Order: sequence, then C-alpha cells, then structure tokens
Amino acid sequence: MIPQGERYYSAFPLGAVLSMVPIALLQKAGLIDNFPGHVLAALIAGLCVYFFFQLATAFGADHSSHKSASLIRRILLALFPIFGTWTWCNLGFGGAWQIALGLALMCQTAALYFSLVRPSPFVAGAFFALAFGNRTELLITLPLYLYFLWRQPNGTIVNWKNFKRGFRENMPMLARFLSVPIILALLTAAYNFARFHSIFDFGYIHIPEVRDEPWYEHGLFSIDAIPWNMYTMLFQGFESISYFPYIQPNGFGCSIFLASPFLCLLFRQGGRYKVVAWVAIALLTLVLWCHGNPGSWQFSYRYAMVLLPWMFLLLTGNGPAKITVSETFLFAVSVAINAMATWQFLWTDQIQP
Repeated sequence: MIPQGERYYSAFPLGAVLSMVPIALLQKAGLIDNFPGHVLAALIAGLCVYFFFQLATAFGADHSSHKSASLIRRILLALFPIFGTWTWCNLGFGGAWQIALGLALMCQTAALYFSLVRPSPFVAGAFFALAFGNRTELLITLPLYLYFLWRQPNGTIVNWKNFKRGFRENMPMLARFLSVPIILALLTAAYNFARFHSIFDFGYIHIPEVRDEPWYEHGLFSIDAIPWNMYTMLFQGFESISYFPYIQPNGFGCSIFLASPFLCLLFRQGGRYKVVAWVAIALLTLVLWCHGNPGSWQFSYRYAMVLLPWMFLLLTGNGPAKITVSETFLFAVSVAINAMATWQFLWTDQIQP
C-alpha cells in the first residue's frame, strides 16, 4: 500500500483493483477470510488451458490441406503455456503481482479467441480492457486486435479511398470493441489524478523505499535497464548444487529458453499470424526490457508471461498437423524443468531470497 497523507492507496492500476472487487465482496460478506491466491491461480490456469485449446483447435497447422491438428497435439499445445513455462511456478506463488500477470495472460488469450475464432468485438474488447487493466503495457497491442477484427470490402485493394469505405463499414465493430477499453482508460486516468494529481502516475514509484532502490536510479522505465533485462530473459543460467537434482534456478531469474526449451520451436517457418505475433512480441519485449527491475523474486522472467499468447499463435501454426517426436521430447523436458522449479520454490527451502 502507498501512504498518501492520511490515506493509503493501492499500487495496482484500476483494472487490477476492479478485478479483485468480487473477492473483496466475498471477504466483506464473511464467506472467505484470506486472499484466495492459490484458488485464483488454479482458476486462471484452467481458463487459460481452455482458451488455448480452442485456439489450437481452430488454428492448427497445415492450413493448405485443411487438416486440423491431432487431438494429442492440441492438448499438448494447450497445456504448454501453463505447465511447460515459468507460468506454473510464478502463478503458484499466488501473490497479488503474480495474479495480475496471470489475469493479463488469460484475458489476452480470451481476447484473441473472441477476435479470431468466434468474432465478438464487444466481448474481445472487454477481455482486452481487463488485460491492460492488469498490465498497462498491453495497450500497445490494441492495433493488432483491430487488425484481426477489421473487415476490408470484398475484392478491394487497400488504398486511401477503400480505407475510408472500410472504416465506415467497420465503425460498428470499432464502437463495440473500444467501448469498454475507452471507459476503463478514462476511469483509470481519473483514478490516477484523484490519487496522485497526474493521469499518468500509477503510483508504483510512491511505494515506500522503491524510489531509493538502486535499479530505479534512472526511473521506473529507462533504456539503461535494457542490458540487465535482456541478460536475465535470454542468457542467465541455472546454478549447480551438490545434491539432487544437482541444478537449481537462480531466484532472481533465468533464460526463458532454458526454463522452456519448447520455445525453440518458435523459429520454425510458417504460421498464419506469424508477422503479427512477432510484432507483438517485439513491441512488448522492448517495453518489458525498459523496466528498471527485471522481476525480482521469480522463476525465469515472470514479465514474459504476457508474451505467451502471441508465442502460442506462432507455435500452433508453424508445425505439422500431427505431433512429432521432437515436440514430444521438448514438451516433456519443459514440463520436467518447470515441475522441478515449482517444487524447489514452493515446497522446499532450497531457494531462498
């Protein structure tokens, strides 16, 4: 909490606060006593798997021959973003920051589903609003969702005249998609101004002692933070120990490719949405790398949870229709690594701050 005069304010953006209102009401009614972090984590994980499975079913590989991906491959792909990545361990912490990341992951996946599989601009927009309400940096992906939902007049070439015609025809879609995000953005601006007298001040820097931490010397976001974040996300390794399992993660981060070797398949050729997905990954990664602290106490690089829906679009479209031996092996290794990390972080005292 942030002390401000005689009051205390949340360090979370308005969208994250609103997401927890049902929990607060249950506590107010006396139905629960403590913050149900692990229950929320399990619910988020289940919803993520559901939406990932639906996306895998609709956008499996081998589009040219109209063959859908095998059931086993769809199940594997749906389970991978949760159990084959750092999401499992970090979401398992059940803390408020991890739950916010989990909600952003789930809401992005749902927004993609209601943009690409069952187009519903209003529902997609509501999920997108919840996503950036929990992780503000996701606002930069707004044009990509509009691109997915945009309908160009049949048989027309994209030029200024046809763009104006397309804009008129897509006005109802734009109104439905943008209605909830605009309302939340305006309310967030008012919420920030009422607390800190600036619509752009979300309050994080006002947390006691945060301003004095050395990694925020150049501000909460700075290009000076890019090398440290880049190293943590891409290159930092495990530590060796003298007892089973003989390796353990560093409690302050490690490479996402070491934590999840299955991600090596990102670089295969093909995929219907590969350009859009790589644009989203590049933009979000640049913003994440500018954060003064690369995540603090975590397994791997927890901020990269918000990249997983876009990585999933690549993985679900750039492989064969049937599961391969290499995919099965990399999936098994990734799950084993993350199971080990989850066990070491959450059920042992082997890794301590």
